[in-house]
Amino acid sequence: MAMDVSSSVDSEEDRLQRGGLVAALTAPEVREAFFASDLPVALAIYEWSGRYNQELLLDWTMIDSPRALVEAAETVAASRRSHNDFPTAMGYALGYGAGVLSRAPQCLSKTLDMAGDGQNNEGFGPAAAYAEFPFADVTVNGLVVNAADYEAEVGLIAFYKGQVMRGPGAFVEVAQGFDDYERAMRRKLERELAPPVLGMDEAPAPAPKG
Repeated sequence: MAMDVSSSVDSEEDRLQRGGLVAALTAPEVREAFFASDLPVALAIYEWSGRYNQELLLDWTMIDSPRALVEAAETVAASRRSHNDFPTAMGYALGYGAGVLSRAPQCLSKTLDMAGDGQNNEGFGPAAAYAEFPFADVTVNGLVVNAADYEAEVGLIAFYKGQVMRGPGAFVEVAQGFDDYERAMRRKLERELAPPVLGMDEAPAPAPKG
């Protein structure tokens, strides 16, 4: 899972998205979705902004028990923003995600969740990332946050649907501002984890769902 911490996200918005992710991970319906199948889900979470500004918040963790899910959420809750003054280098963020996925546990499926409130404005874009990095077996879903005053709602959603969303069953979820982040993330996780499961930035060992 990839969380946007570029300069368009202010400190209060970051608090809302970080807290929203924690709340979504621990919501009863999401917890139920995580354990609806016998196959475990492996989860990794990172934040991104400029071309050289990505930080791993949670390294690969097998979500094989309710306690493991709570501990993953607690790790995110205890995290602190690594960068706050860099642009939106989405191609680099996707490339970083491909690297994280390349060392994931063996899994049946791989999904990268790309969340953000703006279009790429530094370096190469998603198309170049998909051409240069190993995404052949990866589904990329999007969580669009319609929050920035200068972003036209239709344009941002179209960007995610046309350039970011990729792979079998890919979709885009929309949060109407950072106040809506928790609801949108919860809905997205439920959809991803519903059988047939696609995990997050993920993968398990005995052939789980990543």
